[in-house]
Amino acid sequence: MRDEMRGVPSGAGGIVARSWRKRSVQLSWNGASSINADLETDIEIARRVGFPLLEIWGAKLPHYLQRNSVLDLAERFRESGVTPLSINAVDKTTYAGKDFASGENMLREYASIAGQIGCETIVVVPGKRPAGATDDEVKDETVAVLRAFGDIAAAHGVQIAFEFLGFPDSSVRTLDKAWEIVAEVDRPEVGLVIDTFHFHVGGSQLESLRRIDSSKLFVFHVSDCEDRPAAQLQDAHRLLPGSGILQLERIADELKGIGYDRLASIELFRPEYWERDPFEHAAAAKTATQRVFGISQFSGQA
Repeated sequence: MRDEMRGVPSGAGGIVARSWRKRSVQLSWNGASSINADLETDIEIARRVGFPLLEIWGAKLPHYLQRNSVLDLAERFRESGVTPLSINAVDKTTYAGKDFASGENMLREYASIAGQIGCETIVVVPGKRPAGATDDEVKDETVAVLRAFGDIAAAHGVQIAFEFLGFPDSSVRTLDKAWEIVAEVDRPEVGLVIDTFHFHVGGSQLESLRRIDSSKLFVFHVSDCEDRPAAQLQDAHRLLPGSGILQLERIADELKGIGYDRLASIELFRPEYWERDPFEHAAAAKTATQRVFGISQFSGQA
C-alpha cells in the first residue's frame, strides 16, 4: 500500500485513498441504477444531481424513440449540459450462434444513434462459455467478434468497450483475460470496461490493473457488494460504494498508478434501490462515491 493511503480514517471501506482527491474526475450516472425511470428522467437526474456524464441504458431507447427523434435526443442532452458517455449494452456478443445477427444489428443501431448524439462508446459483453471451450478458443472467438464490431463502430465514429463478466458461466471472467483479448485486437476503437463488482466476482487481482494501458480503459463502473461467497453473487447483491466489502480505494489507487483518473460511472442493479426516489438515490450514490474515493469535487455541474 502506498504511503499516501496510510492512516486516513474512513467509513465502511477501511482506508480512504487520496488517489483522486482534487482531481478532475467526472462522475457518471448509469441508467441501470434507475431502471424504473425513463431516459428523459435519467437525463434530468444527471442534470439536477450534478453528474456531467450519463450512461444510457439501451433498453430505454426504443420507448424514447417511439415519441421522439434521435435529433431530439441530441438536443435534450445539449440543453441539459449532460454528455452521453455510453450506450449500455449489447449482450451475449460471443458464442451467439443464430442470434449473432441480431446482436450485430443492435450494435449498428446503437452506433448510429451514438454517432448522432455525441456519445463516444458502446458497451458490449461476452456470452456464456460453451462446455469444453479452451482459453485459446475463447480468445479467438472474442477477438474475431470485437474486430467485426470495431469496424461497425468506427464507421460511425464511435468506439467499443468490452466488459468482462465475473459470473461462473461467462466466457471472459477476469481482467487479465479481457486485457489479453483487447491487446490482441489492437485497434484504437476497441477498449475495456472495468466493473468493480465483476472484478471481485471473477477473482481478478489488484496487480492485474498494473498491466493494462490506461488509455484503453474506456469506462470504469463502480459499485460495492455484499459479503457473500463470490460464486453466489448476482447483480442484485450490489451496494452503494462504501457499504460493502470491495477494495474500492485500493482499486482507485492502482488506477491512478497507471495514469487513470478520468471518470467513474455508478452502476447499481439492486432492485431495492430501484424502488427509491431516483433523484434521492442518485444523490446518495454521488455522495457515497465522492466519500469513498476521496474526491473533493467533481468537474462539471455541482
